[in-house]
Amino acid sequence: MTARILVVDDVPANVKLLEARLLAEYFDVLTAADGQKALDICENTHVDLVLLDIMMPGISGFEVCERLKNNARTAHIPVVMVTALDQPSDRVRGLKAGADDFLTKPVNDLQLVSRVKSLVRLKTLSDELRVRAETAQNMGMEEMLKAGDGRDEPGQVLLVDGRASSQERIIKALKPVANVMAMSDPQAALFEAAENPVDLVIVNANFEDYDPLRLCSQLRLLERTRFLPVLLVTDLGAEDMIARALDLGVNDYIVRPVDPNELLARTVTQIRRKRYNDRLRQSVRQTIELAVTDGLTGLANRRYLDNHLKVVFNRAVARARPLSVCITDIDRFKHVNDTFGHDAGDEVLREFASRLRSTVRGADLACRYGGEEFVVVMPDTDAAAAAIIAERLRHIIENEPFVLRSSGAVLNITASVGVACNTSGAETPEWLLKQADRALYEAKTSGRNRVVAAAA
Repeated sequence: MTARILVVDDVPANVKLLEARLLAEYFDVLTAADGQKALDICENTHVDLVLLDIMMPGISGFEVCERLKNNARTAHIPVVMVTALDQPSDRVRGLKAGADDFLTKPVNDLQLVSRVKSLVRLKTLSDELRVRAETAQNMGMEEMLKAGDGRDEPGQVLLVDGRASSQERIIKALKPVANVMAMSDPQAALFEAAENPVDLVIVNANFEDYDPLRLCSQLRLLERTRFLPVLLVTDLGAEDMIARALDLGVNDYIVRPVDPNELLARTVTQIRRKRYNDRLRQSVRQTIELAVTDGLTGLANRRYLDNHLKVVFNRAVARARPLSVCITDIDRFKHVNDTFGHDAGDEVLREFASRLRSTVRGADLACRYGGEEFVVVMPDTDAAAAAIIAERLRHIIENEPFVLRSSGAVLNITASVGVACNTSGAETPEWLLKQADRALYEAKTSGRNRVVAAAA
C-alpha cells in the first residue's frame, strides 16, 4: 500500500527524518516548511495524509488543521499532528481542531508507520465512496460535507471492558456525547454490535483470560461490523499490541491512564467520521437505485432489464426451466398526450405501472422498457401460465377507468400484450425479447386490447 504523504515542519532536520522513515516504507513524500505552503499544496495537489507540526511561525498547526477540515476540497484528508508538545490539553486541542491523530516527538517508528497505514487505508475507502457519490449525483461534495454530521446527536457506543471500575470511568467521561452500553462478555458484545445500531466500539485490553485483538479481528470479519470504528484502550508501552491492532483495522487507540478529555475528543472524531462515511454509503446506494430505476414509474429501467434478463435466461437454460417474457404497450397513448397534455400522460404511465406492479408475482420483474412500453420477465413460467398472467394484466387495465387527478377527466385505457417463452426456440435473451415484441406488434395490428403469444 502506497500513498502521498505531506510532511509539514519548519525544522529541516525533522522533515528529513520523517521523510527518510516514510520513503523506506515506499510512500511518496512531499514537504512544506510553513502552514500556508501546506494549505496551497493540499488545495492544488493530491495528498493522502498530512503529518503536521504544531509550533510553526505564521500559521500554527492548529489553524492549518482547522482550515483543512473546514474546506470541502480538503476536509477528507487525514491529519496527524506531530509535535514536541506532550500535554493532554494539547492533544485534545488538536483533536478538536479536526486532527485524526496526534504523535509526540520523538516519534516511535512503529507507531508512525502503523498510524499512517491505518489512516491511509481508511482514506482509500472514503475516497472510493466519494468518487462514486460525486460521479453519480454530479454534484459537489460541498453540500454533503456541509450537511449535518450528527455531532449534536449522542453517539451509540458499545464498551467492551472486563472491569466494572473502568467501565464506570469511561461511561462518565463519555456522558456528554454518547450513550454507552457496557459489556464484559466479548462474544455477547460481538452479537450486540452486529444486531443493533452502534457508532463506535471501545475495546479495553484489560481482560485476564481473553485476547482483545480476537474481538477486533471478529468485528472486521463480520459483514455487518466491517466498517464499524474500533477504539482500543491499552497499557502504556504495549507497542506490539498497538501495531497489531492497527494492522487488523482498529481505527484508533488510547493508552492508560486514560485522560477523559482525550477519550472524549477521540470518540467524537470516530463517531463523526463514521457518520460521514455512512452518508457516503447511503449516497452510493441511492445512486445505484437511481441508475437502475425509472424515475417516473419507480419500476426497473431498461438498463436493469438487459442485465437481469441475461442472468435469468442463462439460469433457465442451465436448469432446463421455462422462462417467459411479456411486452405490453398502452393503446393510443399518443392521443392521451395530444388531448390532455404530457402531465396527464405521466399520470397514466404512473397508474399503469402501479397496476402492473399489482399484477406480477414476487419472482417476476416489471420494467419500463421505454415510452409507453413495459416488460415483465417471468422465471419458471411456461407459455400457458404467462398468457394467463398477461390476460389478467390486460383485464385490470381495461376494467377500471383511469381518473386524472389534475383535471378529473376519466379515461378508458386499454393495453396490447405480446408474450414469448424460451420453449418456442429462443436461443438468446435478445431473441426471446424480439419474439415477444413481434407478438405485441401482431396484437396491435389485429385490433389492440388483446394478448398474443408468439408461435412455437
